[in-house]
Amino acid sequence: AGPSRRLRRCLLLLALTWGATFVPSPAQALQRIALRRMPSIRQTLREMGVKVREVFPELRRGSRGGGLGPRNGTAPTPLTNYLDTQYFGEISIGTPAQTFKVVFDTGSANLWVPSYRCSPLYSACVSHSRYDSSKSRTYIANGTGFAIRYGTGSVKGVLSQDIVVVSDIPIIQVFAEATALPAFPFIFARFDGVLGMGFPSQAIDGITPVFDRILAQQILREDEFSVYYSRNAPLNPGGEIILGGSDPAYYTGDFHYLNVSRSGFWQISMKGVSVGAEILFCREGCSVAVDTGASYITGPAGPVSVLMKAIGATEVAEGEYVVDCEQVPQLPNISFHLGGKVYALGGPAYVLRQSQYGEDVCVVAFSGLDIPPPAGPLWILGATFIAHFYTKFDRRHNRIGFATAR
Repeated sequence: AGPSRRLRRCLLLLALTWGATFVPSPAQALQRIALRRMPSIRQTLREMGVKVREVFPELRRGSRGGGLGPRNGTAPTPLTNYLDTQYFGEISIGTPAQTFKVVFDTGSANLWVPSYRCSPLYSACVSHSRYDSSKSRTYIANGTGFAIRYGTGSVKGVLSQDIVVVSDIPIIQVFAEATALPAFPFIFARFDGVLGMGFPSQAIDGITPVFDRILAQQILREDEFSVYYSRNAPLNPGGEIILGGSDPAYYTGDFHYLNVSRSGFWQISMKGVSVGAEILFCREGCSVAVDTGASYITGPAGPVSVLMKAIGATEVAEGEYVVDCEQVPQLPNISFHLGGKVYALGGPAYVLRQSQYGEDVCVVAFSGLDIPPPAGPLWILGATFIAHFYTKFDRRHNRIGFATAR
């Protein structure tokens, strides 16, 4: 009877707190989440003069675990290890609201944030915002253990339930309080937690994902969301996720759609990767994930190495490549053949100008990673691609759409 009473109290507080302010209407059918762009973990380490693979030996070529998280008994999900994630948005949990910066990640489907119960011995917890259930009137204990394993360590904790607010939309959500966070890589992360935007089949412990809770309210114009990453930092330093549709101000032309190739995952089929006019890989087809939790474009280590040689890049660390900054405008296009269309990125689009020891370094936003079967081999299109091709994730029709970004 206790949990039932608490749930009724939670529902009552939800109605009292939000009922007067949140009334679905056509004007609210598009819900916007502002994104901020901040230095990634890899960029932070590079500025410190530290090589990523010295800190994370699991990521060395040939390691089968690197970057594959999360792993669990229900649905192993290939996605990034967040080393290159740059875009974060804010959500709140609890009553009164506790605010967190999270990665909106299409490669996973669970929500987790650091817990106030996380031991100070875990320095990564102390350096981030932590959820304190004792300060929330709408908290309901669950207590089920939770673990999610990444290539660089495990996030462990317990499940809890509370009111989560995303873009002014309140939902009652089961999420994970992380009570154990590995120092590497999370001590260097500028985000607090992860909000998975993947399918329910990807969710650990059968938890209904946040976006599905929102869909159940039937307040969105369409059962979809779109992701825009700004390339004009002075005007818009981050980007925007739009729940329920897309914004024509962010793209030109029309969307071109590809059906999801693997049920329950944001993956599509690719029919070629080319440098200039020559198709080098995937001529017979290969799988590619469109991952908002990644910044780089990732592919099998062998093909990526060949790709980098074709553009004249130098490998400065295992799987990390640079080019002469003066040569960037002359670099050949790297193109991806998707659904009968060619999506080309020029040198300035796939090279990131970063700082190391106070000097500019031009880093190629490609990384080699061998993901073993059954999840792999797999290519991953991250923010480097999405920034140039505004991306729509359509749950109703199980498809992904691309349009040329403004």
